[in-house]
Amino acid sequence: MRKSFARRSDTMRRAPPRWWRSDLRAVREIILGNWINLLLLITPVGLAAGYLKWSAGYVFTLNFLSLVPLALVLGDVTEDLALRYGSVIGGLINATFGNIVEIILSIAALLNGLYGVVAASLLGSILSNLLLVMGCSFFFGGLWNKTQRFNATGNQASGSLLFLAALGFLIPTGAGLLFGGGVEHDHEALVLGISRGTAVVLLLCYACYLGFQLYTHTDLFEDNGGHEEIGSDGLPADAEEPMLSLVASVGLLTVITLVVAVASEFLTSSLEEFSKTSGLGEAFLGTIVLPIAGNACEHMTAVIVATKNKMDLSMGVAVGSSIQVALFAVPFAVVVGWATGHPFTLFFDPFSALALMLSVAQANFVTAGATSHWLLGVQLIALYVLISIAYFFK
Repeated sequence: MRKSFARRSDTMRRAPPRWWRSDLRAVREIILGNWINLLLLITPVGLAAGYLKWSAGYVFTLNFLSLVPLALVLGDVTEDLALRYGSVIGGLINATFGNIVEIILSIAALLNGLYGVVAASLLGSILSNLLLVMGCSFFFGGLWNKTQRFNATGNQASGSLLFLAALGFLIPTGAGLLFGGGVEHDHEALVLGISRGTAVVLLLCYACYLGFQLYTHTDLFEDNGGHEEIGSDGLPADAEEPMLSLVASVGLLTVITLVVAVASEFLTSSLEEFSKTSGLGEAFLGTIVLPIAGNACEHMTAVIVATKNKMDLSMGVAVGSSIQVALFAVPFAVVVGWATGHPFTLFFDPFSALALMLSVAQANFVTAGATSHWLLGVQLIALYVLISIAYFFK
């Protein structure tokens, strides 16, 4: 009897820890792995501020600060979930959730009737990724590695897609400015019809891009330096294993997405009043300030891998995220507005359309040689600052 009890006790001591204990350790490691995640302490305060209808300044500032760590944690959980699958499904997961903060922000603003904020935030996300994120990657990568190279063919495919997306925004804008009105043409209906047709075409192009990147030409987007991809823990990516269980990953994604949705709702609903009280224009807040929260994860990831001389990975984060917003998030907002009775169009103001076209052209020009150094990064950052100054005084 005693021997049986002893054997049972020894078995209990040797039993592996319960699955939830490893998940708790993983969550703790994700949260404590970045000091910026300390801003998560502000999240409940920001939600309370929105629910209790505090002043617009408190609601906007607290929820804005909350979105930064939420975007970082969301990126870590998405990356951990993608490790469970192959490159195709894992890449699709990253493509779907990579810009979830921007998408939720835009849908929240859309449902509040803030069409200008929707256009500004999505346009700002493209500019932020294309100029600020890629510029910082070139700058810091060049400081650490002098001259860096990346895949020329993959970059050409991505650059041409971005130019196509910019043309897709320019066509409804140009039609709205140049096509006549009057009895024969209902101006708003004309622009709305062109925008919805353009949105469908851009979404089809995005589907083709996913097939091209994740299935038919995967090798064009891989690191051409002959080295293994380095994961977030410093180990080769192939050696990384998921820290979270599947149930925990899906549960965390669901919870974080819901919190982001609520925080985004409070943020966008307070934006108009905050703009009036602070003196900052809605165009500046939507185009420059809001994308900072949504792009926090992409910015840090791109810079870190660039300093490790992994420019193909860095370009995939910066340019790939821009393509996701341009070919998916923007037309998706048009389709959601179509389905919910909100007439959101691709009609941008002339300066925004011009800024987008010039930014895409400059990015394509800078990356044409498939090499980078710190001076090219300075040029991209300088253009972003120039555009920011213009929006500040708009």
